[in-house]
Amino acid sequence: MEIEQNTPLIVIDVQQAFQHPNWGNRNNPEAEKNIAALIDDWRMNSRPVFFVQHISDNPESLFYEEGEGVDFKEDCRPVNGEVIIRKTVNSAFIGTDLQQRVTELHCKNVVIVGLTTNHCVETTTRMAGNFGMNPILVEDACATFDRRGPDGKIYLAEDIHQMTIVNLNEEFAEIMATAQLLQSAQIEG
Repeated sequence: MEIEQNTPLIVIDVQQAFQHPNWGNRNNPEAEKNIAALIDDWRMNSRPVFFVQHISDNPESLFYEEGEGVDFKEDCRPVNGEVIIRKTVNSAFIGTDLQQRVTELHCKNVVIVGLTTNHCVETTTRMAGNFGMNPILVEDACATFDRRGPDGKIYLAEDIHQMTIVNLNEEFAEIMATAQLLQSAQIEG
């Protein structure tokens, strides 16, 4: 796997809102650490990093644009004028200039990480795949929460995460782990 200099890292919704206890049980407590390691590597190698920020104009939302929930988590914040793409729906491509920014890079791949695996990360990854961007989804740099199904049954975060990865694998994205991607990036970088 070749990670070119112009390969963007797309960091989706790593925001304070996901600290709220209403979300419940979460898998992969190491996700933010892995995301931060990737951000650091991309910065060190002067590769593009795009930070996606979910916002809402609803004052009751955890993502209310004027609330603290929209703030990025400490180790995953943009610095020095890095690109922030604000979105109001699950896909980072809808209502934003992300597709144009990626197209202008003339890159072979995009790397996708963030929260939550089965919502905004999955939706953005599927669209990136459909746009021919050859996404690499970093499975241990994503996380999700338990969910209640329409039958009332609670589905565990780790099971949801793994099924999302399975659904995206080979059809919409190449799946990699953080260490594997960092090794590829160093070889090619």
